[in-house]
Amino acid sequence: MTNTSKPTVTVLDYGAGNVRSVVRALEAAGARVVLSRREKDVLGADGLVVPGVGAFKAVMDGLKEVDAPRMIGRRVAGGRPVLGICVGLQIFFDEGVEHGVKAAGMGEWPGVVERLKADVVPHMGWNTISAPEGSVLFHGIENERFYFVHSYAVQEWNFDQNNESMVPPQVTWSDHGGSFIAAVENGPLSATQFHPEKSAEAGLQLLRNWIGSLPVTGRLDESEGE
Repeated sequence: MTNTSKPTVTVLDYGAGNVRSVVRALEAAGARVVLSRREKDVLGADGLVVPGVGAFKAVMDGLKEVDAPRMIGRRVAGGRPVLGICVGLQIFFDEGVEHGVKAAGMGEWPGVVERLKADVVPHMGWNTISAPEGSVLFHGIENERFYFVHSYAVQEWNFDQNNESMVPPQVTWSDHGGSFIAAVENGPLSATQFHPEKSAEAGLQLLRNWIGSLPVTGRLDESEGE
């Protein structure tokens, strides 16, 4: 694959920690990567990655500071691929509740991010997942372990699918003191609760699977002279 034939991926730069490891992992998985918050980079890339570390409200506040919810919404509405990681998964749900503080999410999916019901929190380390049949993200790695670091998660999935012509979201589960959502694949919008960039070869393969699904449009290259 030549450099110009590689999909372009923008990692959203809004102040989240540990983004350099995400950039390096995406490059190792075969993408041309830009770390940026500029609208032309966010909207023009073949894929957008939304990383997230820390508290739900703090991540939402950081995203709002750079007008990210609007830009992400434009991508999703236009069918342009987006991948959220860790709290970058959580913010796509309706609401997060941490230490009694409620904060609104982006509302792409129904559900509330709440503290895990496990005896030991945070959930830190390697864990298995249960992926649905036909998953793009987990193709060939359904039986692998992935690296989690979190104390909060969405633990129920209630999605009313009223349009029979639409494919319902695919939900992947894991378990720590009870079941929780480990990943969602919903058309252009995908997200993982675990960290692919910390999940060794399995994580790299997941990123390869996602990158391999991206259309190579050349839009980001066309915008470079603007």
